[in-house]
Amino acid sequence: MEDRFYRNLQPRRFLKQIGRAASRNKRRALLIAVGTLVFLYFFFDNKGILARIRLERERQALIEQVRADSVQIRALQAQINALQGDKKTVEKIAREKYGMIREGETVYKIKKEQE
Repeated sequence: MEDRFYRNLQPRRFLKQIGRAASRNKRRALLIAVGTLVFLYFFFDNKGILARIRLERERQALIEQVRADSVQIRALQAQINALQGDKKTVEKIAREKYGMIREGETVYKIKKEQE
């Protein structure tokens, strides 16, 4: 009855039990050890599966960035072509972006009231 209320003072010999089981079945222990090493190599090595997945995500992000940049480049190239060939486009940009006016024109600025 006293055994039920007190801790077992003898240390557990877990590692010794594993050692005994491994010595009894050496082939299984060797396969488990080799399997564990192979698993760790494939998943956590620099060339492992997890690194491959991370690199693939980075690659997809870079591909999307290149696509977005190429769309922006095409838009800017179209704007350059329009500015080189059309005087009305140049005038429109000068008026809207830089606030330029022709001689004799008067500019009226309207202030918005804030509520």
